[in-house]
Amino acid sequence: MEETVLISDSPKENRKDNKTKADRRWKMVDRAMRKNGYEQHSLIEVLHVVQETFGYLENDALEYVSKALGVPLSQVYGVATFYHFFTLKPQGEHTCVLCTGTACYIKGVPELIDTLKDVADVTTGETTEDNKLSVLSARCVGACGLAPVAVLDGEVVGKLKPGQLRKKVEEWIA
Repeated sequence: MEETVLISDSPKENRKDNKTKADRRWKMVDRAMRKNGYEQHSLIEVLHVVQETFGYLENDALEYVSKALGVPLSQVYGVATFYHFFTLKPQGEHTCVLCTGTACYIKGVPELIDTLKDVADVTTGETTEDNKLSVLSARCVGACGLAPVAVLDGEVVGKLKPGQLRKKVEEWIA
């Protein structure tokens, strides 16, 4: 007796397992795609919803969005890695985004990076082992007159000194 496999035309029904179907967070992702008629042009908006919902963009989510929107996985991955807002790894409780633009670099970002290594044993692109702090970098945050700049838990901090960063990070990881 042959096994019959049904494949739905609805992207919502083509998920890998029942666990995914039962996860309410996927309903938010589906809603974002449905709102845009499952059009390819909604890729960035949908990736924002996935990240806001799950905290990061895991491989299964990228594959699902790729299939649902009919966008090649390489393109979805390309968008997810191009924009600094997106992250492919779970983030820490707190985030420190260092501006690495020319003005910030010249005005002291290397010293801020050294401070993070010294205090929390992390550098850009890493998260502490206890998941308390993630350190990211951005090419430019657009506040060159305030260099060096960091975005600490969503708050832009300009003219940041290593001592100020040390104090904040010590509060976070205590």
